[in-house]
Amino acid sequence: MSEFLLLFEVQMRRIEPYFPLSHGVPRVYDRLILNGIIFVSRNALRWRDAPSEYSLHKTIYNC
Repeated sequence: MSEFLLLFEVQMRRIEPYFPLSHGVPRVYDRLILNGIIFVSRNALRWRDAPSEYSLHKTIYNC
């Protein structure tokens, strides 16, 4: 699983204040979703070609 995480914990803590707050519904794992977005952008893929380790492609696209 660690090979799929592109951002370090220090980097996530730095950008965490910019994420929307949870209002009753627990949020998905933001670090994993953000890494999926970076992976798709970096490799010039379609959303549906994102590896399932990041989450559903529809979830990554919506975020």
